[in-house]
Amino acid sequence: MVVINVYGLDQFVVGELSARISKDIAKIYEMDPDEIHFVSSNNMVFHNGNEQTSWRVFVEVNAPKKVEVLQEQMSSILSHYISEVAIHVEILYKYYSVDHYYKHLNDEYPLFLEDKNIVNFEETYSEDMEEGEEEDQIYTGDIFDQIRK
Repeated sequence: MVVINVYGLDQFVVGELSARISKDIAKIYEMDPDEIHFVSSNNMVFHNGNEQTSWRVFVEVNAPKKVEVLQEQMSSILSHYISEVAIHVEILYKYYSVDHYYKHLNDEYPLFLEDKNIVNFEETYSEDMEEGEEEDQIYTGDIFDQIRK
């Protein structure tokens, strides 16, 4: 498993980035693309009180120790793709022993959420609504009317 944390890029940009380069990373590391994961929380990078998002991007790669020898190739591909959406890129590698990795997957559910297995609530809700009915209806009556009687 490889977990790539990206700091200083919009989370949706990281999502697009992961779709573009996960297979390339899997090829370099000779692993299944399902073992490549990107993480991006809603964060911003600051330096000396000034926001640096998309100007300075920090990437943290957590990977098995055995792929350490491929660090130059990995740096090349990450910096190539990220430099298309950011100015400066810095990459920190953290390697772990496979003895320190554990995985529990629930066989009752798909491994990943994908377009084919996601329920779109908005579409479902819209189909159930009657014609002319709006999604958000505001009650404009007197909510205390029953209490006053």
